[in-house]
Amino acid sequence: MRYRLGVDVGGTFTDLLLFDDVTGAFWRHKTPSTPHDSSEGILNGVNAITAEAGVDPGDIEFFLHGTTVATNAVLEGKGARVGLITTEGYRDIMQIARSFVPGGLAAWIVWPKPQPLAALEDTVTVKGRMDADGNEVRPIDEAEAREKLEQLKRQGVEAVTVSLINAYANGAHEKRIGEIAREVFGEIPVSLSHEVLPEMQEYERTLSTVANAAVRPVVGKYISNLRSKLEDSGVTGKLSLLRSDGGLMSSEKAEEHPVNILMSGPAGGVTGALWVAKNAGFKNILTLDVGGTSTDVALIENLEPRRVRTTDVGHLSVRASSLDVKTVGAGGGSIAHVPELTGALRVGPESAGAVPGPVAYGKGGELPTVTDANVVLGYLPEDLLGGSFHLDREGATRAVQTIADALGVGLMDAARGIIDIVNENMFGALRMISVQQGYDPRHFALMGFGGAGPLHVNSVAKLMSSWPAISPVSPGVLCALGDATTRMRTETARSFSRLASETDVGELVSLLDEMAAQTRAELEADGIPAESITSEFEIDVRYAGQAFEVPLTIDQETLRSQGIEGILARFDDEHRRLFTFNMETSHEIVNLRAVALGEALELEAAKLEQGDGDPSRAVIREHTLWMDGRDQPAVIYDRARLLQGDTIPGPAIITEMDSTTLVEHDCVATIDAVGNILINPKSEG
Repeated sequence: MRYRLGVDVGGTFTDLLLFDDVTGAFWRHKTPSTPHDSSEGILNGVNAITAEAGVDPGDIEFFLHGTTVATNAVLEGKGARVGLITTEGYRDIMQIARSFVPGGLAAWIVWPKPQPLAALEDTVTVKGRMDADGNEVRPIDEAEAREKLEQLKRQGVEAVTVSLINAYANGAHEKRIGEIAREVFGEIPVSLSHEVLPEMQEYERTLSTVANAAVRPVVGKYISNLRSKLEDSGVTGKLSLLRSDGGLMSSEKAEEHPVNILMSGPAGGVTGALWVAKNAGFKNILTLDVGGTSTDVALIENLEPRRVRTTDVGHLSVRASSLDVKTVGAGGGSIAHVPELTGALRVGPESAGAVPGPVAYGKGGELPTVTDANVVLGYLPEDLLGGSFHLDREGATRAVQTIADALGVGLMDAARGIIDIVNENMFGALRMISVQQGYDPRHFALMGFGGAGPLHVNSVAKLMSSWPAISPVSPGVLCALGDATTRMRTETARSFSRLASETDVGELVSLLDEMAAQTRAELEADGIPAESITSEFEIDVRYAGQAFEVPLTIDQETLRSQGIEGILARFDDEHRRLFTFNMETSHEIVNLRAVALGEALELEAAKLEQGDGDPSRAVIREHTLWMDGRDQPAVIYDRARLLQGDTIPGPAIITEMDSTTLVEHDCVATIDAVGNILINPKSEG
């Protein structure tokens, strides 16, 4: 068994990338997603890619999977009915929530407050209390707990959450109620807050645990179904899922704590981009992952993706580590329309998705999409996926003509308007993760991937002034590449809540050592050799009195050599970068986290044969496209025949099996040593 298979399920396509760990060879495949049952599309892809590679499915050692099952369960409101048990006097915890309303001025007038994942009628309380130091003030009333659980069972709840006040300091009461819940319900998922999120702030802890409980039945059913179908098809390798923070977790852990895979899908693209950046010699990257339904953007600085302590899915914001990925409803399938009220062109967020898809796909779609506009403009040639997928240009033209008629403009102007608007939507998302976080986008390259990323990366790079615009090797399956090349990861947290001036560095180091041992043991239990596990640490710091803290990554060596002062100096620097000011107030250390990481896959990208700079050997045919307000002659190239050092002046189109790269008329592309396409503005003069 020497192969690893990365699988990423998107809204339109399921991407697969098969690696040979011995030779470094790889195979890639795209197959239409099957939204009614994602495992069908996965198995179709597995059968196709193993047949193409001549590999026995039984030789796949690692099956590494990024999925949006948990995400979709939240967005579509298809999570389980959750019963919540909390401390007496705190029954309204989910309804009170936090006094924060998203949006601008007067948003509270029109903002519909989302329904909590645990309804008030499914929330019960029990007597019993721990203090903030974890000491028992009052024992739990077990008879009452059993009675309340019997009540929830009669009401038909499908999952149980136990979240008691101060359980982060001592989870003994939660454990006992969890035991009673299993006696009452039998095989029902029970989520305990001190296991899911052992941190203070009862609302965030409760919300995260309720979210975990809500998606557990859905995720559990999906994973067990997938595991069973893979075994039936001969795949017996270890199934792992991509976490929201870019690491991997065993499928068993994902079933228990699915709150950690809420952003599993988008994380794959970031980890894939990180691998490409390392091999291409870039340290600072903005990522532009454009799929059929949405665009995901992220920031990588000094080869370290930016992480945040919350995972946001729709209106839901849970306390779980994730990569800082922003998503907008701008993809190849985004539908263009002209509202009668305003008469102004809009693009998205509604999408044609995989079914029926864009009109050009010929699967019954009737509404004009971004893909149709790209076809009309000539940016997408009629043959895709290596010639196995033919586009209906006439159908796309008819669809886009409806937009032109509604606006009273020409066909090409309408098509380009659709592209310009969707590019602006992507630009807005990129500003959120760069400019609004204190980063200058001119110091970053922009990497476009996903099925449609390379089509838009040149235009968006102009808006951002982020050069070069990079189209990586196999951009359409880069998320699957990320799934296949990342490593196992787990973490634990603990609330500390003490002024820095009252904190002893020795105590801090001792606590982190204890937490590191716990996380290392978890990875060892998953079969990771002890000698290959490394540990990292995070400390949340804030100015005393602030409501929000700043997470800092730190190693024990630095902590021992620089002490608490070193942490505070780093916090002040980060606070100034984020908010442009510092305060004279005392510092407070809020939370501690230990992260255990498995061994990274040291897989180097294959070097491309050196060329002479002339790409003519890769020319497929001459072509005409519409750009800068007029028809322009262009050339279509076969990416597989391009060599290192080749220079391609725009306008040009570079096609491959899984994506298409557009080079605009005022730019030039070069091929780097490992096959990436680097696009830069043409030199003046």
